[in-house]
Amino acid sequence: MSGSYDVLVIGGGPGGYIAAIRAAQLGLKAALVERRHLGGICLNWGCIPTKALLQGAEFSHALKDKAPMLGFDVALNGFELSKLVGHSRSVSERLAGGVGYLLKKNGVTVYDGTARLTGKGQVEVEAKDGAKTPLTAAHVILATGARPRVFPGINPDGENVWVSSDALVPKAVPETLLVIGSGAIGAEFASLFNDLGTKVHLVEMAPTIMPNEDAEVAAFVRKQFQRRGMEIHEGTKVVSVTPGPSGVVCRLSGPAGEVELTVDKVLSATGVVPNVEDLGLEALGVELDRGFIKTDAFCRTNVFGLYAIGDVAGPPCLAHKASHEGVLCVEALAGVAGVHPMNRATIPGCTYTRPQVASFGLTEAAAKKNGIAVKIGRFNFQANGKALAMGEAEGFVKVLFDKETGELLGAHMVGPDVTEMIQGYGIAQHLEATEESLAQVVFAHPTLSEAMHEAVLDALGRALNQ
Repeated sequence: MSGSYDVLVIGGGPGGYIAAIRAAQLGLKAALVERRHLGGICLNWGCIPTKALLQGAEFSHALKDKAPMLGFDVALNGFELSKLVGHSRSVSERLAGGVGYLLKKNGVTVYDGTARLTGKGQVEVEAKDGAKTPLTAAHVILATGARPRVFPGINPDGENVWVSSDALVPKAVPETLLVIGSGAIGAEFASLFNDLGTKVHLVEMAPTIMPNEDAEVAAFVRKQFQRRGMEIHEGTKVVSVTPGPSGVVCRLSGPAGEVELTVDKVLSATGVVPNVEDLGLEALGVELDRGFIKTDAFCRTNVFGLYAIGDVAGPPCLAHKASHEGVLCVEALAGVAGVHPMNRATIPGCTYTRPQVASFGLTEAAAKKNGIAVKIGRFNFQANGKALAMGEAEGFVKVLFDKETGELLGAHMVGPDVTEMIQGYGIAQHLEATEESLAQVVFAHPTLSEAMHEAVLDALGRALNQ
């Protein structure tokens, strides 16, 4: 069997399946190749199952800390980790089935197998039984994603030394855990297991945890983590990780010299590397940039008719960035009028720790480095009625405007449900709102989002509630 298509997508993650569906909606004959599972890492072993587990961690926090505050005497009679993990897996399975339904509904042909480029517009798909199917397409979109990066000396075995997928299906809650890396993945798992009762050590090579976040936000999260009993090791390198009969022996090198810790489990969360191997890129001369496939503003590679989207095309490695690229890539190649290239600087980032972190745009340090004079507004959730009523008043909103033009340059939030709020600033930035126009917006009361309004007013020097 063989086939010829207008658009052929390799990879069925949040970028790939969206690209295939959009192509079909535009009347193009579309196919998708997926070697493992529809929905990709995000849906099956990343964003979605992690959030399901974090819901359990949040419930644990509510039972232990919030219930007494609200007058409830709750007796905990035990906790079955298998049920929480089962809930997480069922959520992923349900959504994966939904992706398959959407592809079928939109008339996308799905091939189960491993794809390899054999020439311009030519792809060979090898099924699990070894059967090979040649396909051709006018446009081929690479959406093969990325996998966890592992540094030398750290050898994940699924039992003692984990990567993120292992941490999603633990057999038991470890008494002690060392997390290597404090980006979104590492910070979320550190927060998760801490809430489930684990003693957590969080190690970061950079001078501060969450190094990509605004410095004030990172410092605030560090303080909150420490208050919860986590041990934070900043500016520290993991020299070696050695599983043994009594635990995993970890040698760390940091500001105070070398120390040795023994923990039950180690989680390596040190970023990702793109899945570019065995795709046939070398024969076609596809250009790479630091290992990622190099693309232009419309996801085109240097090879005519070949495109790349999502994690394989470079950071930020986020599902919503991949989905957006999938749409704009297909619409551009289809000749849809008015397609705008994506500004990666405005892509929101969300970290579902406790407290939550959400941000987009320039940090204060980046603005200063670029010589941009800024007006900064801040508002603390301790002065927000809804946050106080929820018993979650720790955190703040920080917003940056260009001092000369009033342009919204960035926003950085830490606190309750800020991951649901950041898009308000994102919409404002896209619509070119200034601090003066945002000040005129009426925010409902009582809501957490009022903190966003007050931060804008503070940038103008006229905050009303602090």
